[in-house]
Amino acid sequence: MRTREGWALLIVAAVVVVVLPALNALPKDSPLHVSDFTLNLFGKFLTYAILALGIDLIWGYAGVLSLGHGVFFGLGAYAMGMHLMLEIGTKGVYRNVLPDFMVWNRVTELPLFWEPFYSAWFTLLAVVVVPGIVAAVFGFLTFRSRIRGVYFSIITQALALCAWLTFNRNAMNLGGTNGLSGFKTIFGFSLSEPATQRGLYVASAIALCLAYVLCRAIVRSPAGNVLVAIRDSETRVLFCGYSPAAFKLFVFVVSAMLAGAAGALYVGQVGIITPARIGVLPSIEMIIWVAVGGRGTLLGPVVGAVGVNWLQSLLTTHYPDLWLLALGGMFVGVVLFFPEGVVGTVQRAFGRFRRVSRDFRFDQAGGERTPLLPQTPPPPRGPRS
Repeated sequence: MRTREGWALLIVAAVVVVVLPALNALPKDSPLHVSDFTLNLFGKFLTYAILALGIDLIWGYAGVLSLGHGVFFGLGAYAMGMHLMLEIGTKGVYRNVLPDFMVWNRVTELPLFWEPFYSAWFTLLAVVVVPGIVAAVFGFLTFRSRIRGVYFSIITQALALCAWLTFNRNAMNLGGTNGLSGFKTIFGFSLSEPATQRGLYVASAIALCLAYVLCRAIVRSPAGNVLVAIRDSETRVLFCGYSPAAFKLFVFVVSAMLAGAAGALYVGQVGIITPARIGVLPSIEMIIWVAVGGRGTLLGPVVGAVGVNWLQSLLTTHYPDLWLLALGGMFVGVVLFFPEGVVGTVQRAFGRFRRVSRDFRFDQAGGERTPLLPQTPPPPRGPRS
């Protein structure tokens, strides 16, 4: 990591992790006070940024476009939501040990697969292991069959549609179309307390920093070089003796686990999870975040996830009918005019400015540039023996 880049990222991390929660803790009459609503909103954006990092890992570096990451996000969110529903206990509407929606559906006994989610440790493990297992099975079957390109994207889109239809069924005992909501506490802390929401924001910020460090370590490792080679020419990598399927499966599982962790942090701050977050449309929106920010940069997906969702919050507040048009316009504009995204375009412009500035200083110092082509033609080659 270059020194300037490292210091810039350190400053941004300090602002995200420390400064905003500190401003939220100030008295409400202070001019620097950040409201609970704003802090909660940015906490949700940070969970989206974790999800976008995982997508960039599989799409930006391995070249595998997944249109079903909403499934892994939803699995992590539902795993955490099940634990929070069980924490409600007798505090629900019907004062029953069973979740309220089960009482509405005339379920008399808690389903067996709900029982382990009484444990907080099991829940924390499940939010990353369950998406990882699903991604491992799905990825093994598809990558082993050498399904790639647009065909893989279509299959992942079908996976998102199947998951959406499955979670909408009341027979799944997961809330049906209404999902899971009405949470009261998280690990014993009241969700209505500002301190709890502040803690969830800090947890999301720290998780984002750890996810960035993990992704950066992967892409800077020899495995990261193989991933980039697979993105550029998978056939050539295969002829070099590597197994592209194994590398793609590894990065696909890591990406799914990051999505599951993001979903778990999302639930506590938003207070609801429904099948609407699992379907095809949310999965496509996630791809737009990465494309707008700049895929293959790690920093770009974070900027894209926060920036696009912030813009969505502003537009839906004042001009709700324009948001879908703005989202489509951003995607078309990025594809046609800024294919490298915001961060990639800025990096290219900054690199060009540095080269021009270096050449200008070199000319001012009276130096001579090394010619790109030889000044004299090469001597003629003699006859072959």
